[in-house]
This record gives sequence, C-alpha cells and structure tokens, in this order.
Amino acid sequence: MSSEQDQLKETNTEERFEFKKEESAAVRSGKGLTEEVVNLISDDKDEPDWMRERRLRALEHYQNMPLPTDWPGQPDLTQLDIEEIVPYIRPDVDKREGADSWDDLPEDIQDTFEKLGIPEAERKALSGVGAQYESEVVYQNMQEQWEEKGVVFCNMDEAVREHEDLVKEHFMTSCVPPSDNKFAALHGAVWSGGSFVYVPEDVTVEMPVQAYFRMNSEGMGQFEHTLIIAEKGSEVHYIEGCSAPKYGSHNLHSGGVEVFVGEDAHVQYSTVQNWSKNTYNLNTKRALVEKGGRMEWVSGSMGSKATMLYPCSILKGRGASANHISIAFAGEGQNIDTGAKVYHNAPRTNSTIESKSISKDGGRTNYRGLVQISEGATDSSTSVECDALMFDNDSVSDTMPYMEIDESKVDVAHEATVGKIGDEDVFYLQSRGLDDDDAKQMIVSGFIEPITEELPIEYAVELNRLIELEMEGSLG
Repeated sequence: MSSEQDQLKETNTEERFEFKKEESAAVRSGKGLTEEVVNLISDDKDEPDWMRERRLRALEHYQNMPLPTDWPGQPDLTQLDIEEIVPYIRPDVDKREGADSWDDLPEDIQDTFEKLGIPEAERKALSGVGAQYESEVVYQNMQEQWEEKGVVFCNMDEAVREHEDLVKEHFMTSCVPPSDNKFAALHGAVWSGGSFVYVPEDVTVEMPVQAYFRMNSEGMGQFEHTLIIAEKGSEVHYIEGCSAPKYGSHNLHSGGVEVFVGEDAHVQYSTVQNWSKNTYNLNTKRALVEKGGRMEWVSGSMGSKATMLYPCSILKGRGASANHISIAFAGEGQNIDTGAKVYHNAPRTNSTIESKSISKDGGRTNYRGLVQISEGATDSSTSVECDALMFDNDSVSDTMPYMEIDESKVDVAHEATVGKIGDEDVFYLQSRGLDDDDAKQMIVSGFIEPITEELPIEYAVELNRLIELEMEGSLG
C-alpha cells in the first residue's frame, strides 16, 4: 500500500471518531442527579410504576454511597463533578422505539453512524444491529431468520413494554443490584437505552449481534443498560462499540451489563471502546453462569481519561466456566484501570484470565483482579496471566491480583510479566526493512494477537488500527 493510501486510511479512521454534530434534542434534562431528573426520565419514557420505583430506590443508594477513593493506584475521580453532568438527552427522532430503516433517521444521525461504519457492518457481518445516539436507541434491526426462531433483539425501552415479565424478573435484581457500588446505583437511577437480547433454548445465533453507542453532546452522561438472557443450550455473540468526540469539559459513561447464561449455554461479550480523552468510563458488567454454561468476555479499552472496568463472572453451577481476555492502552494523561472478577461457587468450575496492557508517554495501566474459590468448589481451576508492555520510563503498569482460595482440592496458577519494547527486537525488524514505527507496531500487533483472534475479522482490523493511531497520538 502506498504512503498516500496509508495517509488516507489514517485520516478516514480519525474522522470516524473525532467528528462532532450540533446537538438537536427533543428532551434534555437538567444537570446533576435529583429526584426531579429521575422522574423526568421515567415520565418521558412512560414507564410502568415498578421501573420508576426501582429508579428512585437506586437514587437513594447513590446518595448514601461514597465515591471509591482508597483503592491503591486507582484513577483520580476528584475532577468528575456529577452535578455538572447532563444525564439524559433524547435526540429529535420520530420513533421512540427506534427506526426500522436508516432512511427513517434524521440526516445528521444517519451521517454519524455511516461514518462509524454501522450500515456496512450490518450488511456484511451481523445478525442484528442497534445504534444508540445520546440517551436513546435510534435504530434497531434483527434478521428475520433469527426472529422466526424466537430470538429477541430490541432496545431496553421496548423490552420494558413488550417483554415486561422477563425484564422485571432480571433487571438489576440478582445480577447487578443498585446496592453493589455507587456507579451501579447511579446507573440504576438514570439508565436509558441499551439492548435486550433473549435467545430461546437450543438456538444458536450464528452471526454476532452488535450495538454501537455514540455520545455526541458536551458534558453529558450515557447510561445504557444491556440485558442478555441465554436459555439452556443456546449460543450468542454480542459485540459492543463505543465512541465520543473530544470536548473541553468531561463526559461520563456509566453503563450496566447483566448476562444470564443458562445451563450449557454459551455467551461471548466483546467490547471495543474508543472514548475520547475527556471521558470517564465507569461501568459494571456481570454474568451469572449456570451448570455447564460458558461465559467469555473480550475487551479492548483504548480511550477515556480514566477507566474502571472489571467484568465479573459468577460461576453458579457445576462445570460452569469463564474466559476473560482484555487489552488496555494508556497514553499521556490516561489511567486505565481494568481487570476481572470470577467467583467459583460450584464444583468443577474453571476460569482463565488473560490481561494485556500497553502504556506510553507517561500513561498508566493497571490490572486489578479478584478470583474467589468457595469452600466446596472442589476440582475447580483458575489461571491468571497478566502481561504489560511499556514504551518508556515515564509510563506505569501495575498488576494487583487478589485470590481467595477456601478449598484445597483446586488448581491455581498466576503469571505476570512487565517489560519495555526491546531495542534488540526493534533492531532485528529494522534489519528486515521496517522503519522504527512499523517495527514497534508489529511487536504490539503480536502482543495483542490473543485479543484480535477472538473477534470477527472486521473488528480485529479495527482494533489494530485504533491501537496504531493511539501509538501515533492521533486520537482524542
């Protein structure tokens, strides 16, 4: 490929994430988190009383919980003023449940998602796709072949109306209750948008479904909720993409994800996040895994000023398993604090955690993990591997694994490596005709290969390209 083509590709990739649109809102809440704001959201969505009551209970939990401030090495949250965040912006679209076709969307929203590649991805690689703009899902579509098999893929507002019993049973009850942490409570009070996925027993959705979340307005918060229910023997792969342009003030992303993995079911949840460097990314993601079920988390965290993200798997049933694979990239001014939590609560459960991190120009990455094997969880096993790659002496990378092992008949393994890109490796590749930048990019691509090989090819290419741009300092 010529240098001119490379430059054009780089420009196109940057434009996909850095462009901005003028805000056009039908409803915009005030700043901060108050009972009036919560009621405005519930009124605008015309929600049932039980959902309004859950929001208000979550608000009470939020008001009574302190910010986490005493974790060693955690991101500094003192600059995050939630009272200056606008938690709810409904874009000016005609259909509250989301458009049935791209042509139904306003031109500026169409243009946003076309630049992000959503229509092309839907045509080539997806069983279904949803697109959220600000606080609302503006488009949702599922291929008929899966609808005919009983698969449901819709936005959460529609799910509250059309699948009320399922949502009422599962929404922020046993998986992520609002009492879990301050940001789960914040999410429970002002959540808006997100995806609902239901896969019936013994149905395999052969192509991934995707949701893409875009924050466009300055100083807003996005609080989408994803609820996935995979019945016995079913299988589904859900892909989530996120981005926001850079502004002078801070944005907040505090999503919530609840996954229910039935007996012998298999769910893969893949995330490629590219928030701008003014965004605080503070999420709660958790899965409950029944007997013989399998949960896989694949995460790429490239953007944000600060990230605190620790996907959790609770292995409830005998033979349940979890696989966590993550990559984090931190450049100048970034603190990316990620990891995993796994609870082994039944015999013969097993988990693997593989964490990769890259830091440069004084950025900080941290693996923060917890593995707990309960008494009685005999013949269980866990393996944790953390690898960190640093570009310079100013960057920081820490590993903070924590293990609670209350059963003796188990296998436990942990390995961690931290190192800089070796001059010898760069020299060797330069001797084969690569320049310095290309040599380092090749080393990084090999380093993150365990992540990219778990993604469909379109998303693996995108992840590699985002990291390349981060290395060049071209994003956010």
